Amino acid sequence: HSGECMENLIEVQSLRKRFGSVLAVDDVSFTVKRGEVLGFLGPNGAGKSTTSMLVSRVYDVTEGAVRVGGIDVRDATLESLRDTIGVVTQDSHLFHETIAENLRYARPEATEEQMWEALRAAQVVDLVRALPDGLDTVVGERGYRFSGGEKQRIAIARLLLKHPSIVILDEATAHLDSESEAAVQRALTVALEGRTALVIAHRLSTVRDADLILVLDEGRIVERGKHNELVAAGGLYAELYRTQFAVGDSPA
Repeated sequence: HSGECMENLIEVQSLRKRFGSVLAVDDVSFTVKRGEVLGFLGPNGAGKSTTSMLVSRVYDVTEGAVRVGGIDVRDATLESLRDTIGVVTQDSHLFHETIAENLRYARPEATEEQMWEALRAAQVVDLVRALPDGLDTVVGERGYRFSGGEKQRIAIARLLLKHPSIVILDEATAHLDSESEAAVQRALTVALEGRTALVIAHRLSTVRDADLILVLDEGRIVERGKHNELVAAGGLYAELYRTQFAVGDSPA
């Protein structure tokens, strides 16, 4: 199946994923309409990342099904999935090559103008322009060392160049100080515009505006709803909300 026939609509039915005898995801179901943002919240080991990896087919399901645009991901080509789904994790990898080469991994035919545009949208253009070698700056051990927030924004620029219709953000701001987080959050706002997104977070502030929030615990969905509904329900989400906002929205 080509990328064109895979609409950005996600259906997950009765998902189960075992790793040996461990049931990491247990009976998870949800639907994400085109352009919607779905937030995942829950403690470490709740199954949030595993669920997202089943959608992008890093893993295959043990039971149940994941469909993107009505197509079971097991029937789609890996190429079409890669074209359709873009992922930003908490520790985005940059190769020990130039910034331009890192960006072109997403889109080999990208022009310099398109790369600068992606860097601008990702709130990192001033930094790259200020480097003596600009786009030809070598990243990594013997080249220029970027901070965590700078690396994340270059990874977001790479995502924007790729132009996927579905974006998975897995704790994309987890290890950043508040200033870096704010810059990355602005870049993510641009990256998510008009796209379908799965956003995994520890911080409620990252997912509170989502169209739907799923609270996972021990591999199961224990609550689902919008922010205000979940705060009013008085369950795990409300508990996390009280804990985080009582101490100024610091990470849980």
